[in-house]
Amino acid sequence: MIRTVNLKKLYTTEEVETTALNNVNLEIRAGEFVAVMGPSGCGKSTLLNIVGLLDNPSSGEYWFLDQEISKMNERQRAAIRKQHIGFVFQSFNLIDELTVFENIELPLVYQGVGAADRKKRVMDTMEHMKIAHRASHFPQQLSGGQQQRVAISRAVVGNQKLILADEPTGNLDSKNGEEVMKLLTGLNEAGTTIVMVTHSQTDSAYAHRIIHLFDGHVVSENHSEKTPALA
Repeated sequence: MIRTVNLKKLYTTEEVETTALNNVNLEIRAGEFVAVMGPSGCGKSTLLNIVGLLDNPSSGEYWFLDQEISKMNERQRAAIRKQHIGFVFQSFNLIDELTVFENIELPLVYQGVGAADRKKRVMDTMEHMKIAHRASHFPQQLSGGQQQRVAISRAVVGNQKLILADEPTGNLDSKNGEEVMKLLTGLNEAGTTIVMVTHSQTDSAYAHRIIHLFDGHVVSENHSEKTPALA
């Protein structure tokens, strides 16, 4: 599903040039649950942004679903992103002025899905995530755990093939954090590929594979006993 070849990302100002990613080569297959770990500033979020088509590499190749992405323009990247990729953030990134239903519905609006189909898919997703009783509430009326359930619902309502999670339990207590990780695990077991950036050893234990970054390099990988047999 994902392959990078000598991926490099530079940030340049008038005073200094910073290398965020340096010759990163990795492959993530469909159906994997991969955790990306490393100290702050090692390039984790930069890698996630490139994988999620929110940013372009400075050099190297990025292949997603057998397409070379790095030479595409923003309109082409946005079309692929809307169709195939969902995002879950530490800070939830919900829109305060929209209800739970409307927040979850938003990706389907962008995809041009008809109103009747949108309603059914949102309702089915809320039922699955056990938040249907909060459909008319606003984000600020919810607990942190409930807000993250809404964020995950928004990420999966369009049947996206890939979920990118950036510190998904970072703002949650341990109980709600565990519930969120179980939700992500359930989605993965149903076939969704998940790439998660985390500092948490506890959260990384849910992954099939852990990629360690340091100073923009992949320095090691660990496979867990949970690694599935993939094609």
